[in-house]
Amino acid sequence: MARSEPKTDAPPRPPRRGLLTPVVLVVATIALVLVAQQALRGLPHWLNPFAEETKDRSGPVLLKSIRDLHRYEAASGSFQVVVDLEKDAKFLPGSLRGKRTLFVGNGTVDAYVDLSGLGSGAVKVNENRTSATITLPRAQLEKTNLDTKTSYVYATERGLIDRFGDFFSSNPNNQQQLYVVASQKIQTAAQQSGLKERADANTKTMLENMLKALGFTTVVVQQSSAQ
Repeated sequence: MARSEPKTDAPPRPPRRGLLTPVVLVVATIALVLVAQQALRGLPHWLNPFAEETKDRSGPVLLKSIRDLHRYEAASGSFQVVVDLEKDAKFLPGSLRGKRTLFVGNGTVDAYVDLSGLGSGAVKVNENRTSATITLPRAQLEKTNLDTKTSYVYATERGLIDRFGDFFSSNPNNQQQLYVVASQKIQTAAQQSGLKERADANTKTMLENMLKALGFTTVVVQQSSAQ
């Protein structure tokens, strides 16, 4: 009588992990990098393998041109602005992808009167040289001079993906954008501050005092109606 072999059950298949394993690896890698970054920051500079060392290999300064100035710097304004820039991804939460930066910008704007365009009829003197009438152009504003030494990033909030990306790369355009926005806002504030009017008044006072010191008894300084 033939003996029947007992049936053996096939070993169970392991559950399919699908995309779970890659996601876990990515998250673990990001977390490990962030922890290592924070830990290395506490090391002395000579022990930190990621510490930066600055070497100045700049060439000599090249003089490109020299030009004469025919203007009177009549007033200067100091300004400070807090720039609040926020960048968000359209379909991702801010905690994952996004960046918000608070930047304190300090700068100055100078106001000047351009004397190079004075025509022959701009200065009128009587025969006895006791009276003078001067017609000046309106004051203008220089571009904003942003002080990079006293301007700084006050605070930065970044999402997890942005932190991971910033660890491996740097984007100098981010800082440049803050400088541009701060300069534009300071320039707008200077336009509305009355700085040009102060420059007009200071120029008028300077010319009156100078001409009276030269012997003129009557000095009239007026601004041109043209802007």
